[in-house]
Amino acid sequence: MLKTLFRVKPVAPAGHVDAGEPFEGSLEGEATLKRTLTAKHLVMLGIGAVIGAGIFVLTGQAAALHAGPAIMLSFVMAGVACALAGLCYAEFAALMPVSGSAYSYSYATLGEFVAWFIGWCLVLEYLFAASTVAVGWSGYLNSFLGTLGIPIPDALSSATFTVINGEFVRSGAILNLPAVFIVAAVSGLCYVGITQSAFVNSIVVAIKVTVILLFVGFGLQYVDPANWQPFIPANEGPGKFGFEGVTRAAAIVFFAYIGFDAVSTAAGEAKNPQRDMPIGILGSLVVCTIIYIVVCAVLTGMLPYTQLGTEKPVATALEAYPSLLWLKTLIEIGAIAGLSSVILVMLMAQPRIFYSMAKDGLMPKIFGKVHPKFQTPYVGTIIVGVIAATLAGFLPINLLGEMVSMGTLLAFATVSAGVLILRFTKPDLPRPFRVPLAIVVCPLGVAACLYLFWQPFTEHWKLFVGWTVIGLVIYFTYGFWNSKLRRA
Repeated sequence: MLKTLFRVKPVAPAGHVDAGEPFEGSLEGEATLKRTLTAKHLVMLGIGAVIGAGIFVLTGQAAALHAGPAIMLSFVMAGVACALAGLCYAEFAALMPVSGSAYSYSYATLGEFVAWFIGWCLVLEYLFAASTVAVGWSGYLNSFLGTLGIPIPDALSSATFTVINGEFVRSGAILNLPAVFIVAAVSGLCYVGITQSAFVNSIVVAIKVTVILLFVGFGLQYVDPANWQPFIPANEGPGKFGFEGVTRAAAIVFFAYIGFDAVSTAAGEAKNPQRDMPIGILGSLVVCTIIYIVVCAVLTGMLPYTQLGTEKPVATALEAYPSLLWLKTLIEIGAIAGLSSVILVMLMAQPRIFYSMAKDGLMPKIFGKVHPKFQTPYVGTIIVGVIAATLAGFLPINLLGEMVSMGTLLAFATVSAGVLILRFTKPDLPRPFRVPLAIVVCPLGVAACLYLFWQPFTEHWKLFVGWTVIGLVIYFTYGFWNSKLRRA
């Protein structure tokens, strides 16, 4: 039984797509995912996923509640952990350019049971992240409509339930209608095709990066260095300021970095994955980390960190300066665009995780169906869209933010371990990209991710264990018995 659980899926060098070699099921004559993405598309996808919730929502709350001005240091810590894991992702994505991301990599190195667990963590990561960001999108949209004098009533723009002392309580609202709408609209875009989705994402990324640069450029004039003192406020309790608060904030803002994993899920649709995946993953990592640190410096310099604990910290900072109110409206537009692109990448990624798991027999076959015309995993896209819209309509934004980070960190840690394991078990596999000093980088990546994972786990362990139990029930009632590797 134990041997069966940890059976490893055979790894073979990927066919070089540019050479016209068959790939991902084409030998059987079935419809496959369409390869249209270039390195530029992949970098933009990464930026689209990362630059959004982190800047427009999480930076202010993490600074006000945990790190103070040292939120800049929190992003450096999260960025270092991401860099270590990103190198490992780049090696795997070039070696195995498939759509399953950390799930597929785990299957090839640590066995089926670990692969299922990581796949289930990715479900937590993408599905609930899309819902969470949709609720944030709704808040910024309503703020913008309020500026125009046509706000949506609270009953139709707030979650149906809230959480008080760990229990669900009716909030008095009917439904968060804008959040449901944006999930439905983006799901429709993902249904039509990956090319259209990537094109729209590139436009959205250009808009929000422009807005962010405007904020930095004009905000620098109002930075008061006195607001950065003390840089690390004195500790006031568990996870609240001090170095402990900085690490807790690093775990929270890791929510913003899930875009790197999303880039790897598009490997099955990259034109030249052996070359483009490392560029896409590491390129987006560098750009996004620099942007985050600069924005955090300006944000905490414009306004004391204690005043930034709102759902729209960038707009809050601008409200303190009447001469910048014109920019506040642009920021709201940029936030709407930025959060839209995050939702887009999340809803693109999740059906492709299901697609890979279904191809291995661990999920029902219906998730592996590809649309004959659009060449997208359309059934999975519809199902994921319906669930994400339901969660976004009924649940509050702060319920599963740290849960999402936990799923991300476990996936990153597993990939880091898998690269080193495969170096010993399959040393002869051709690797278009190799992690430099893997014997050092990989263990450091595992340690950094698990250390950050432990910060929220100490508080939310019951929720995470409950989610894991649900996944185990699905695996042992369906996946274990229908695994193609087991049948073979």
